[in-house]
Amino acid sequence: MSEASASLSVGKRVRYGAEAAVFFSVMGLFRILGVDAASAVGGFIGRNLYYRLGVVNRARENLRAAFPDKSDDERETIVRAMCDNLGRTIAEYPHLPRISTHGPSPRIRAIETENAAVAAATGKPLMFISGHFANWEVMAVGTYELGYDAATVFRPPNNPYVDRWIANKRMQSGFKEHIAKGTHGMRRIFTALRRGKPVCFLVDQKTNEGIPSPFFGRDAMTTPAPAALALKLDAILQPVSLRRTGGAHFEIGYPPAITYTPTGDQDRDIAQLTAVINAHIEEQVRKEPSQWLWVHRRWPTPRDKVQMEAGKRAQALGGAGVRVEREGSSLT
Repeated sequence: MSEASASLSVGKRVRYGAEAAVFFSVMGLFRILGVDAASAVGGFIGRNLYYRLGVVNRARENLRAAFPDKSDDERETIVRAMCDNLGRTIAEYPHLPRISTHGPSPRIRAIETENAAVAAATGKPLMFISGHFANWEVMAVGTYELGYDAATVFRPPNNPYVDRWIANKRMQSGFKEHIAKGTHGMRRIFTALRRGKPVCFLVDQKTNEGIPSPFFGRDAMTTPAPAALALKLDAILQPVSLRRTGGAHFEIGYPPAITYTPTGDQDRDIAQLTAVINAHIEEQVRKEPSQWLWVHRRWPTPRDKVQMEAGKRAQALGGAGVRVEREGSSLT
């Protein structure tokens, strides 16, 4: 029994155990099916069953705000395709070790790799950043197989049994160092970068402890960690694009690194560089909106806006760089 599960109350242990039993049964079925059939079945479930759940209305709301010029039918097509992609991604988890850039029939095609090579050749600390596109686990797998032994930053699932299973699948795919978000995680990220170890972030989730930053024309609470670390360590921010090209096949790309000239005003620089990062994510979303996870609560609800205003005041008083100690990012 792991330390995390041992510390649970009896009630939580029973509940998490029941949840895990269902999860492992479903994953076992997907594993038996094989990667292509599992992806296809997952897609069917996503676009026909998950698509009809109430939670998907959040995606519709987000799309109406982000793309007001699109018709209802156009937005609905995006929603259904997003559900298909999410279902496939979940079904592909048992097969992560088989989703690779190597072998006779590689499932990941890497492009623009010269940009990552140029960034690495500088000898500066290196951060790979992306969002929840296609199967987002491909970012870590593809980057590792290009020869970058990076640490991955993630938000662990609440269920420790599921968390341990997913971590094992990731380790089988290559990466050995996984850093959970939080204060301790930020210290580990800082240490890894200082020692020359690259770090992979997914930076597109809402973060209440973050800073408000524009995303599709509206402020979204965003982690300042990548910007703060890049400025403090003179690190390179290397964007990563992710696309599902059909079934369980993907393309991973490395556009030119993000450039930014600091002004010397730490708070302003963190806020502006965070906005630049959000702009890169938005650009990728606009190219293929159906491949992004629109069900995130990416933008604040009316209740959140009170906290956002408090965050703005805290930023003005203490600076965004203060909160980077408390903030991580997510890979799940």
